[in-house]
Amino acid sequence: MLRRLELFLTLIALLALSSAVFADQVTLKNGDRLTGTVVKSDGKTLVLHTDAAGDVTIQFAAITEIKTDAELHVSLKGGKTAVGPVSTADGKIEISTKTTGTVEAPKDDVTLIRNDAEQAAYDKSLHPGLAHGWNGGANIGFSIARGNSETENLALAFNAVHPTLNDKITVYATSLYTKSDEPPPPTVSANLETGGLRYDRNLSPRTFVFAAADFQANALQYLDLRQVYGGGFGYHAIKSDATTLDFLAGVNFTHETYSNGMLVQTAPPIFVSYGVTNKFLALTLGEELMHKVGKSTVITQSFYMYPDLQDTSDYRGTFNLGTVTKISKSFGWQNQFSDIYVSDPPEGAKQNDLVITTGLNYTFTH
Repeated sequence: MLRRLELFLTLIALLALSSAVFADQVTLKNGDRLTGTVVKSDGKTLVLHTDAAGDVTIQFAAITEIKTDAELHVSLKGGKTAVGPVSTADGKIEISTKTTGTVEAPKDDVTLIRNDAEQAAYDKSLHPGLAHGWNGGANIGFSIARGNSETENLALAFNAVHPTLNDKITVYATSLYTKSDEPPPPTVSANLETGGLRYDRNLSPRTFVFAAADFQANALQYLDLRQVYGGGFGYHAIKSDATTLDFLAGVNFTHETYSNGMLVQTAPPIFVSYGVTNKFLALTLGEELMHKVGKSTVITQSFYMYPDLQDTSDYRGTFNLGTVTKISKSFGWQNQFSDIYVSDPPEGAKQNDLVITTGLNYTFTH
């Protein structure tokens, strides 16, 4: 019986010893030694998963030695990468690769470290399937007034982006509807609907090509439907985590149909459809800006001009300026200003439509 107990205690000791032997080890400048599994590092901090304390974040500069048995994916300054068990000594890092032997570099040259699980997740994020990798938001704004005025206003917007390492798909839709019930009969003071999609493909870190399809209906300009199909080239003038600024230029084919205006004064009014149809080639000239202000606010701005190539006196322009301020992880408050300009609208319609909306924003990631 005593013999069996000794064997059992020895087995436990061996198992404990083996788990310690095969664990990754991190030694700090103050002499502390931590064991666990190296998860990732961005060159500034290192995440070590431990059995006792879970994930522990350590300042990379405070580490004097790292030793791992499992393979890590290491990125170094200059774009060089290596995969293998890692060890450090005398301010240098050594990666024991299977193909090129030991890769050695100063510890300060490390820009990224990932274990197999983190690397697999990163690779999947670069090339997600079409059903995954989407992020974006939805906005809703609603107001109702009763008393001296009787009006209802509803503004909806949706935007989704599917980015990968080399391309991006953008889908959007907006709707604005405003009705006044007084004086009778009820009148519609705004009825604007837009939607579209765009595909961007990088040619280099700075340049890209794009193809787009955009659709718009605007009752106040008697626009039944405008279809715009185009493409061209773009340039990333600024591309950072906090700010992006893109310039775009290309050509498009526009097919638009206007009604002849109000036919009968009813509630709702009846319009004559297909009064005027235009088909023409136009330029696409634009810029898009995104800037993060602090940790909670994002500013977006875009400006587009569409000069008619067949009649240079005709052109369209759109300007958008918006902000979203985070309230919580998923919700925020959004404000949007838009100016839609047409140089030659139908008789009785104005050239400019100014739209200001505000409301709740929901951000999603899939």
